[in-house]
Amino acid sequence: MPRTRVILYREDDGSCPLLNWFEELPAKVQDKCYLRLARLREMGHELRRPEADFLRDGIYELRVGRQGIHYRMLYFFHGAIAAVVSHGLVKGREVPPREIDRAVERKRRFEANPQMHIYEEV
Repeated sequence: MPRTRVILYREDDGSCPLLNWFEELPAKVQDKCYLRLARLREMGHELRRPEADFLRDGIYELRVGRQGIHYRMLYFFHGAIAAVVSHGLVKGREVPPREIDRAVERKRRFEANPQMHIYEEV
């Protein structure tokens, strides 16, 4: 199975929402998030629960749990690319609808101009 290219979403101002959030996480949670991203790269569309799940409107979630806190990274597929567009903590069992809506809007912007919205470190 070919590997999936995992990219991070970049806002119009050049910032990367996932990295801004990620830097604030505890080191052990960061490690688990890296592992989920690596699994997404390896498995692509084949990644399933408990590691990933489909939400709606083409948006999926990578699922990480640590000490009773649910961390989520939201992504979508664009051809052979998995674009990670959003993130968050889930207090209950579901990702808040406003966070999914934000991911859907970022997906729309990405699809309109993929090159503009791929985050690349300088």
